[in-house]
Amino acid sequence: MPVLKNISELNDFRKQAKAQLSDREDNKLTIILGMGTCGIAAGANQVADAVRSELKKHKIDAEIVNVGCIGMCHNEPLLDIQQPGQPRITYKNVKPAMVGKIIEKHLLNGEFSKRWIYGQLPARDGTTVEGIPTYAELPFYGKQVRIALKNCGIIDPESIEEYLVSGGYGGLEKALFQMTPDEVIEEMKDSGLRGRGGAGFLTGLKWEFCRKAKNTPKYLICNADEGDPGAFMDRSVLEGDPHALLEGMIIAAYAIGATEGYIYCRAEYPLAIERLKIAIKQAYTFGLLGNNILGSKVVFNLKIKEGAGAFVCGEETALIASIEGKRGEPRPRPPYPAVAGLWGKPTNVNNVKSFAIASQIMMNGADWFNHIGTKKSTGTAVFALTGKIKNTGLIEVPMGITLREIIYDIGGGVPNKKEFKAVQTGGPLGGCLPAEALDTPVDFDSLTAAGATMGSGGMIVVDQDTCMVELARYFLTFASAESCGKCVPCRIGGQRLLEVLTKITNGEGTLADLDEIERISKYMQEGSLCALGQLTPGPVLASLKFFREEYEAHVTEKFCEAGVCEGMFTYEIDPDPCTGCGLCAKACPTEAITGEKKEPHVIDQSTCIQCGACYDVCNFGAVLVKRKHELTVIEPI
Repeated sequence: MPVLKNISELNDFRKQAKAQLSDREDNKLTIILGMGTCGIAAGANQVADAVRSELKKHKIDAEIVNVGCIGMCHNEPLLDIQQPGQPRITYKNVKPAMVGKIIEKHLLNGEFSKRWIYGQLPARDGTTVEGIPTYAELPFYGKQVRIALKNCGIIDPESIEEYLVSGGYGGLEKALFQMTPDEVIEEMKDSGLRGRGGAGFLTGLKWEFCRKAKNTPKYLICNADEGDPGAFMDRSVLEGDPHALLEGMIIAAYAIGATEGYIYCRAEYPLAIERLKIAIKQAYTFGLLGNNILGSKVVFNLKIKEGAGAFVCGEETALIASIEGKRGEPRPRPPYPAVAGLWGKPTNVNNVKSFAIASQIMMNGADWFNHIGTKKSTGTAVFALTGKIKNTGLIEVPMGITLREIIYDIGGGVPNKKEFKAVQTGGPLGGCLPAEALDTPVDFDSLTAAGATMGSGGMIVVDQDTCMVELARYFLTFASAESCGKCVPCRIGGQRLLEVLTKITNGEGTLADLDEIERISKYMQEGSLCALGQLTPGPVLASLKFFREEYEAHVTEKFCEAGVCEGMFTYEIDPDPCTGCGLCAKACPTEAITGEKKEPHVIDQSTCIQCGACYDVCNFGAVLVKRKHELTVIEPI
């Protein structure tokens, strides 16, 4: 790899790389495999082994390229075939046993296994295969606008050449050699980009505060400590397009005058860290990091700090303390990090998505970006769409799109003909919105006004079988356990709220407990030191606001309509219809069911965990669900 000493050498190398990639596309058979964490978890490594075996078996010369997550996690593992000069054809849900048939039909017989094909990406000249939808024509992608995710799943994340050919480091070139630091900051302010980490503060304004701070040296930190249950937005960017983050950070460092930076990434993201290390090494080798970047006077050195997985370290002052080697605890503000951050020096902290978008803003201009989205929430939002939804995955949508469009048009709606019940936005510190709020625009202000939050990008859909009281208790269990314990309102308040919710889900609650929830929540919101404590009551208050009748049913009727609050019911076996088939005993994970063959079985209530496995497998209606507090038979769930 050459050290690029100036812009001319950068552009020359980009031209060479483009010619090489064009030659590959025109003359080389390429097999592309989705090798993000989601793909690997679904079995992509086994598919890759099958691909190599089949290519060797048929003596087919092909280049295998690994890419990150392209977003459609519901279709993993993914296998793409791109023949010379032809479009890229995507096969979905590929199993190792399918690989031989796909290669035989597609490559040897020139046929397409259309029942396994998801879509196609047109060739460089626009060529497509008739009868196969392009990605743009697919509902999952039709309403998406990809900026932060522009290259994810498209380019090889371990190839700086492919990033350069996609236009990478063009924004850096423009910033370093056509703009002053102040002009870069003004461009960011004009774009209206609000931080994608959750708080939604104007990114350009944050950069300006740090630039104007008089103390030196200055530091730049990327917050990649993504810890929300069901969230994988930052991880996918790091795994699929790490150079986008690096470019955005170098631009920010130039703007604020920072000479040293850190990427704070949780150690539970080993693949993301591995690809970050590769990208950083490449950037140093090419002269894009270090001293005199691209022949300029700009100096910026970058390190990775692996976090231990504490959720509270997503808060910027706790994150800074962790980098300093201290316990990850937030501190009071002011002073803000822009004035006194890492080691007491001016420090700017932004999210992965904020930096990835910043490089695109520099390349295309503020006007391009602020014409996407809404006036107060410009650009796009990246969401991890999970839960009871057909098309789970990673999406990027323009701000202002409605929840209904995301859930039904992109997500495909709720599976198994179940009814939509609620959507949780903002992760464990967000809030849930009911069906009546489906037409709420997705932007910072609209979601807050509706009773939820944007957060960093988690979006969990739940259906009619979900108990909203138990869901609130689940998020509260997570948030209270992740409290650093430094301030009393968060440390004690979270535990007290959890006690009340647990009491209610066990069928022991009273109406007074509902008032207690609101009282504790108020003090937590007003007195907690950081956003973790301030927002911990969010899911509880939102579910109480929109689903109060469920709370009241748990309290007054001792009844969970969804049948998931284990403390409210027991499973018993009616000896009359029980044939002694033994299916229930085999299904029981705690061996709580005993009985002789062809004789009625019995459930030991002391070891039963109310999982419902026996109920699900019984073919004779012998397993009954009874209310623990009233001992009357509940209708089948």
